[in-house]
Amino acid sequence: METVLYESIDQIGYIYLNRPDRYNALNKEMLHELLEVIIQVEQSDDHIVIISGKGKAFCAGGDISMMTDWKNQDFYHEVMETVEKITMKLYLMPKIVISAIKGSAAGLGLSLALVADYVVAQNDAKIGMLFLGVGLAPDGGGHFWLKERLGVHGAKQFIWSMKKVDGTTAYSMNLVDQVSDEPVLNHATSLAKSLLIQPLSSIVKTKLMYHNDNKSNLQHYLTEEKKNQWELRQTKDHQEGVSAFLEKRKPTFIGE
Repeated sequence: METVLYESIDQIGYIYLNRPDRYNALNKEMLHELLEVIIQVEQSDDHIVIISGKGKAFCAGGDISMMTDWKNQDFYHEVMETVEKITMKLYLMPKIVISAIKGSAAGLGLSLALVADYVVAQNDAKIGMLFLGVGLAPDGGGHFWLKERLGVHGAKQFIWSMKKVDGTTAYSMNLVDQVSDEPVLNHATSLAKSLLIQPLSSIVKTKLMYHNDNKSNLQHYLTEEKKNQWELRQTKDHQEGVSAFLEKRKPTFIGE
């Protein structure tokens, strides 16, 4: 089964995360597929790109089964470099990117959603940066996106709280840009169609002026996140967090 799907309709490109049985959790193979699709979209005639998830969720984050392979440093660096390429390509893409969140958007899944120029959430979506639960810190630029949207103080506390907020609450926090009580993909498509009749060349010039100015800052965060995750991967708290998740129990952290 293809884990990432792409279709183009009337100059709107639709990227679908397609592991619905795993709530679209991202594993190594899926990340590679996503990067390949993004390169395809980048070279297409689409003016707007919508990223959404098949099934009940947007993306539940990185697949926990991948954590056991992180002992292999080559595997780890390959995964993190793929995440970095995905993030930078979407951030600097000369098209407008919309993420359409339904169900869960957590961890790396939330980082992926927040790359977008417009983040649209269904009102009952469940949104959280939940890395702390497995003894890790955000990656995929998560620190950067939350700082931009919530400020440093708010970003820290949101990460540390391990809260999941619904779409309506996320909108009130400025964590998402629009909230919808209709199916979120319909709302995102309506937004895309409204943008298609705007002077998109002007809109994209503004996007790239800001994003090119910020790209070295985003790169800094991605590099530091990669270093942080490797160090945290070695901790007892991370090992306990993964074990607790797999055993479906509450973790007991010791701060080591």
